[in-house]
Amino acid sequence: MALYLDSAIASEAEIVQHWGWVKGITTNPTLLAQADTPPETTLKTLGSLTSGPVYYQLLSADKKSMISEGIKAFTILGSQTILKIPATPLGFEVVATLSQEITCSVTGIYSPAQATVAREAGAKIAIAYVNRAKRLLGDGIALVALVQDIATVLKGSGVEILAASIKSPEEAAASIQAGADHLTLPLAMLQAIATHELSHQTVADFAAGGVGLKI
Repeated sequence: MALYLDSAIASEAEIVQHWGWVKGITTNPTLLAQADTPPETTLKTLGSLTSGPVYYQLLSADKKSMISEGIKAFTILGSQTILKIPATPLGFEVVATLSQEITCSVTGIYSPAQATVAREAGAKIAIAYVNRAKRLLGDGIALVALVQDIATVLKGSGVEILAASIKSPEEAAASIQAGADHLTLPLAMLQAIATHELSHQTVADFAAGGVGLKI
């Protein structure tokens, strides 16, 4: 399992770099638009701030351009590249072409049938949008069922599930319990899942009445 930072902001990548438990960075066109540098520069910077993968989502609208865009991203990020390709008929065609040379994920999956196509096209990661699915498909039960159903059709295939669009620690936990292999979270959510008020109280209790090595 891996936890990823969902951001294109260099200062946020610098923060999690020091934590040691965030394993890579995911981006999308909206996040890249929030950065104060051109996408090429942003991707290079992000790649230098993590030893793990950097996810880049294709924005082009036709097959030839999508393939060229994917290759361009690979020239920038090299072996750190994981392409995010939309779960559309055209997107699956592009995955089938690019996955022979570049690691591909399929993003915006809302059904196990789409996950099946992603697998057959050669994707290594299936990305489910948890909170968005919760809003569009129903309540929390719907998001758990979606991840569970995707996990069922991908079982034994080697294709991993990345849960995205997570808005609370409870959604993060539910996604993992339902079968997600990885989570990508904005900085605030990464901080939130690492924090519990009772943990701080426990530390204070030990500090008040305990002793340790002197430094």
